Amino acid sequence: MNKAELITAMASKTELSKKDVELALKAFVDVVTEELKNGGKIQLVGFGTFDTSERAAREGRNPQTGETMQIAASKAPRFKAGKALKDVINAR
Repeated sequence: MNKAELITAMASKTELSKKDVELALKAFVDVVTEELKNGGKIQLVGFGTFDTSERAAREGRNPQTGETMQIAASKAPRFKAGKALKDVINAR
């Protein structure tokens, strides 16, 4: 599902206009992005948690030349699904 399809599905579930849903989705993405950028986390009980993980600096190899290179430390966004979401997905 792409962004346009998500907006259409959300609009039909909420009876809001696509424009309103698009604004709400953009606001959600902006808030999550800003919170993760500031080192925080967002926990939606039953759905999951958005947070960041630390990646240590490490040595890697250029696959074309085999030359070793330093890869800098970085942060990566992470999503951990909540129990209720896992249960719905795994229901038989």
